[in-house]
Amino acid sequence: MGTTRLVVIPAEIIGTINPNIYGHFAEHLGSCIYEGIWVGEDSPIPNRDGIRLDVVDALRRIRPPVIRWPGGCFADDYHWRDGIGPREDRPRTLNIWWDSIESNQFGTHEFVRFCRMIGAEPYICGNVGSGSPRELRDWVEYCNYPGGTALSDERIANGDRQPLDVRYWGVGNESWGCGGAFTPEEYAAAYRRFATYLRPLQRDPLTLIACGPLANDRDYSRRFLEQIVGTCPPQHRLPFQGYAAHYYCGTAGTATEYTHGQWYHLLAKSQEMEPLVVEQRAILDSYDPQRKVGLIVDEWGTWHPVEAGTNPRHLFQQNTQRDALVAALTLDIFNRHADKVIMANIAQTINVLQSMVLTDGARMLTTPTYHVYAMYAAHQGGQAVRALVEGETIDWVDQDGDDGAAHKGSLPQVASSASIRDGNLTVSLVNTHAAEPVEVSLALYGADGTIATRTTLASDDIHAHNTFDEPTRVAPRVEHPDLAADGATVTLPPASVTTLTIAL
Repeated sequence: MGTTRLVVIPAEIIGTINPNIYGHFAEHLGSCIYEGIWVGEDSPIPNRDGIRLDVVDALRRIRPPVIRWPGGCFADDYHWRDGIGPREDRPRTLNIWWDSIESNQFGTHEFVRFCRMIGAEPYICGNVGSGSPRELRDWVEYCNYPGGTALSDERIANGDRQPLDVRYWGVGNESWGCGGAFTPEEYAAAYRRFATYLRPLQRDPLTLIACGPLANDRDYSRRFLEQIVGTCPPQHRLPFQGYAAHYYCGTAGTATEYTHGQWYHLLAKSQEMEPLVVEQRAILDSYDPQRKVGLIVDEWGTWHPVEAGTNPRHLFQQNTQRDALVAALTLDIFNRHADKVIMANIAQTINVLQSMVLTDGARMLTTPTYHVYAMYAAHQGGQAVRALVEGETIDWVDQDGDDGAAHKGSLPQVASSASIRDGNLTVSLVNTHAAEPVEVSLALYGADGTIATRTTLASDDIHAHNTFDEPTRVAPRVEHPDLAADGATVTLPPASVTTLTIAL
């Protein structure tokens, strides 16, 4: 068993961990919305106004700060008027991206109601690819203007007398691909045109979010930002408050079947988030030295091959201990760079890709990734502090790469992040080793504290996952050591995630 040293420096504050870093994403895709969130008022599944209550109760427990909707690729072919008014009058439309018929039973009012039920802020992604500036401008007015205009009065007639107060607005999605196949220069021109008509119509200003790159595409960002800066008047340079990149880990084996080499390969891919955050923030800094624009990663997570027997366009996937570690490693990166990232949205909330919840008719379960979000909830709004890991790395080889080639690399055996909130220090620890435990010696510089709670997510099988027959196979274990933190040694099981709550 190897030994690692973790040094936490509570006085060295990195920045405030924006709660929105723990955001989510829900697209009209597969059974994410229909069955996952919306079952209809006449469903035998317990619901409120058509929204299933078991999912609401589960999500409330992980304190979701923000939900992005309606896509994804779906957003750039979505016309919001199809999803308002009496449900029996709403048109059935074709979902061209995900091979389905869209009933439009779940629209703007239902989405905002769902957000309020789980305690999240709504983040609406507008249609740039097939829409118009007028359409998006009208959506903002419909949602946010108090009353007295045709659009705001229509909202009132549709059941919401008070403004919906939607603050976060994405101006398109994946402009370089399904959002219109724009070049960076073309999207800059489109963005400038759309944003001209988006005005704050509520007490709080709008947060406009521009499409950033796929993964760490530095050329895209430089070209887009250069075009925006070069064509906007000085007082309107960078006319957005958020700049959103997307990053998926890709594949290494399947969702539930993978070798040790593929285990490490996927975890290593998750670590590519760190250079993305650092380098994209540096590019933004060169155009925005005062950091008035925040870096966002509003789609991220694992994306495994589609399971046999499922619709290949619905992107359902199981969620194992490996997915839990990807989530923890990525959230640790966001925590460690709390001065650089203002929002992140894992894809997706329910039944699709790296989801929190899986449903099957009336049955519902929470996934290992859900448990990581529950364990890390204490970081939301905390002050990220320096946590330095001194330990070994793992040299790995994946002989069965999905591209037919062998891959190799190295991965830190232990990753960590730490934050302080309400007099408690929360320390997160990940042991990436698939088979071996590791002892971590903890040192607090300039502070004393007691380990009040230790929560561990571990399994004796790296492929372990929850099923409807065994919904709690992977679940956290909580202990109360009441142990002095400075100098303490903590043993991390193989392939595990641990959080320590230290009372200072």
